[in-house]
Amino acid sequence: MPLRVLLALCFTALLTGCGFHLRGNDSGNLPYKTMHIALPETADVRIWMERYIKATGQTEIVDDAKLAEATFQQMGDTRQKSILSVNAKGRVREYRLHLNYLFRVVNAKGQEIVPVSEISLTRDISFNDNNVLAKDLEEGLLWRDMNNELVNQIVRRLSIIKPLDPNREQD
Repeated sequence: MPLRVLLALCFTALLTGCGFHLRGNDSGNLPYKTMHIALPETADVRIWMERYIKATGQTEIVDDAKLAEATFQQMGDTRQKSILSVNAKGRVREYRLHLNYLFRVVNAKGQEIVPVSEISLTRDISFNDNNVLAKDLEEGLLWRDMNNELVNQIVRRLSIIKPLDPNREQD
């Protein structure tokens, strides 16, 4: 019994020493006190970002970009569904879902503090002519999962990226 306790303590000390920590409240703390999300209120990305930031961070979401320390701007959102493979009869067997998202963060003066960043996500989905309805539902769930992963990556990047000082001249 004491040997197990000693091994558990050694393992805990080893994990702590290497810098390991669970993803939790610290992952959502953005370096901005106030933030404006320049997307329509019904946009999935905006809804998920607001929920994530409010739940994990201390950043306040404001409706007016002039009152915000930082403004999140979507530069591009491309979603494609392409054929990945076909069977011997020429019917589709698999599709590939591809999401490509571009964004940046600017200050109240419009100066870029986080340069344009890109996130690309792909998922593969099998297809069967006999289960069209079920495969449509599965595709919808995959798109939703990709949106969730997109927002997680955006918030993690914004919490890790050190913002540029727009008042300092670039080299």
